[in-house]
Amino acid sequence: MAPPRDDRPLAERVEELLAAGGPLPIVAAGRPVLRRGTEPYDGQLGPALLARFVEALRDTMHAAPGVGLAAPQVGVELRIAVIEDPAPVPEEIAVARGRVPQPFRVLVNPVYEPAGPGRAAFFEGCLSVPGWQAVVARHAEVRLRGEDEHGRPLDEVFRGWPARIVQHETDHLDGTLYLDRAEPRSLSTNEAVAALWAQPSPQAAAEALGFELPQ
Repeated sequence: MAPPRDDRPLAERVEELLAAGGPLPIVAAGRPVLRRGTEPYDGQLGPALLARFVEALRDTMHAAPGVGLAAPQVGVELRIAVIEDPAPVPEEIAVARGRVPQPFRVLVNPVYEPAGPGRAAFFEGCLSVPGWQAVVARHAEVRLRGEDEHGRPLDEVFRGWPARIVQHETDHLDGTLYLDRAEPRSLSTNEAVAALWAQPSPQAAAEALGFELPQ
């Protein structure tokens, strides 16, 4: 039997979540909140509570640590996510993956679409699927539309690793996990990735594990 859904107002639930202080608990795969999708943000929290919630998302992302976090990952079905990536990787990997520093950003009601025909495949993980990674082919460039936390419009093209981050986090808001888009034969523990597949490209993993990469 599925757990009962919490139908209290979102503002009340968020206040309760924040009252505990510290990083928020991250919801793991298998919980319905990660699969139901979200409702558009339309002032449900009010400016002050939204600011506190965004700061808690940022603190939780840093503590995990991760480069993005979506509201459903802390049990809140709102179309809000945060991203930030200092890109602390060797230059060879940064160049191969298009990984450049991404400042802290708040994405409110984001949607994306391809901004070109290119696709790129790399190992990807998720704070809601701890301990595992898999190769995911994603759009190399996307156009992201939405708003920031102050209601200002967002319309921007992201490339490389930042494009992967915004696709991953926006997918969370639609009830999609990276595993839904992953190459199943590539699924590896974090330990296996570190020991065997730390190269800039997943080509060696594709050859050894028997899966195709996009051309």
